[in-house]
Amino acid sequence: MTKITIIGAGSTVFMRNIVTDILLEPLFADCHIALQDIDEKRLKTSQLVVDKITSALAVTPQVTATMSREEALTGADFVILMIQVGGYKPSTVIDFDIPQKYGLQQTIADTLGIGGIMRGLRTVPVLVDIARDMERLCPDALMLQYVNPMAINCLALSQIAPELNYVGLCHSVQGTAADLARDLGEDMANISYDCAGINHMAFYTRFEKTHADGTVEDLYPRLMKVGQDQSFGPNWDGCTNHVRYEVLKRLGYFVTESSEHFAEYTPWFIKSHQPDLLTEFNIPINEYIRRCEKQISEWDAQEQDLLADTNLVCEKSVEYAARIITSMVSGEEDVIYGNVLNKDLIPDLPAYSCVEVPCVTSLGKLTPQKVPALPLHLSRLMQTNISVQQLTVEALVTGKKDAIYHAAMLDPHTAAELSLDQIWHMVDDLLEAHEGWIPEFK
Repeated sequence: MTKITIIGAGSTVFMRNIVTDILLEPLFADCHIALQDIDEKRLKTSQLVVDKITSALAVTPQVTATMSREEALTGADFVILMIQVGGYKPSTVIDFDIPQKYGLQQTIADTLGIGGIMRGLRTVPVLVDIARDMERLCPDALMLQYVNPMAINCLALSQIAPELNYVGLCHSVQGTAADLARDLGEDMANISYDCAGINHMAFYTRFEKTHADGTVEDLYPRLMKVGQDQSFGPNWDGCTNHVRYEVLKRLGYFVTESSEHFAEYTPWFIKSHQPDLLTEFNIPINEYIRRCEKQISEWDAQEQDLLADTNLVCEKSVEYAARIITSMVSGEEDVIYGNVLNKDLIPDLPAYSCVEVPCVTSLGKLTPQKVPALPLHLSRLMQTNISVQQLTVEALVTGKKDAIYHAAMLDPHTAAELSLDQIWHMVDDLLEAHEGWIPEFK
């Protein structure tokens, strides 16, 4: 019996999507799904939701729920992580409030920038603890790592727990491809693409449609037109994607992560002395705070809806977890996009970096694929983010406090807005506010 463990299963909505995907596969109708969370109430809700899924699908997996990580991990074949260390309060609020005092505005703050750095500092130690537990309790299991900041987390795992079998998973590659197909009014079934880079900053180097007669059309000219003429296309929503279409216009390639994310990975869009840019590109400052508060305010009603849903619709999501597990158990080959250590996979990015590349899955194996060198301007743009990721991991690996300041100094958005003295004092304030949530640094 395949045992699939979900750490952080109290993330009920995301857990529901993953479990539904798994149980829609006939191969896992009688698998063991182990749910684990440190929040007993949310864990119970998630277990009840899984019971509804199994009833709707008429399947009979073994479902267990426990607050014990050791119990959940023992004998696992696959371990899916969906945790948030520090939660909305206190940690996410700290990540926004202190930088705001220094005039540094953020949108999501979970991947890069000072918010991503702090999230990495408090998250990596927990991931390493889980990895150590896996070494003892399920040494052959594959970790399916969904936690942000993706690149920082995965790079740190590669350095601190090099024997761990893991892959970092995100939905931005396949999700954005579907968005682009919709913008063009095309059926995703007719579209193929190549994509590579780093998490949240990968680019489609090929985006094509195969017509019924077998001819292949490069879709980039049409995408360029969408960006130039907002009235073109049946599903154009210019209010949410201005940043990415502007990047397409300037760089010639489309980036995988959303506009509100990408705006804070570069120095171009959020500037205190040019507030009109926020309006021009519709950049939602403090967006993640708004999302969290909305989710918290609506959770009681949402929980009741989840538990009261007697006509549960079970549809597959765009997430990769179930596809990977199915392929590795059945042996049927599949291709997904994963985040892994750059072992000469993208030749023009550093070996000491985490890259997002196609990965072939098959019986018991997940094999990252080498891709051609990227256009120079794209790889150099990625390097500005990689430097921040590397220095954050350097702080975690060595315990050296200076590396945290250096990471903030090299962050593109932070460096564009603050002086060195401001950066130094901001980091001091953040480290003090995170006492008890992050390791002690020298």
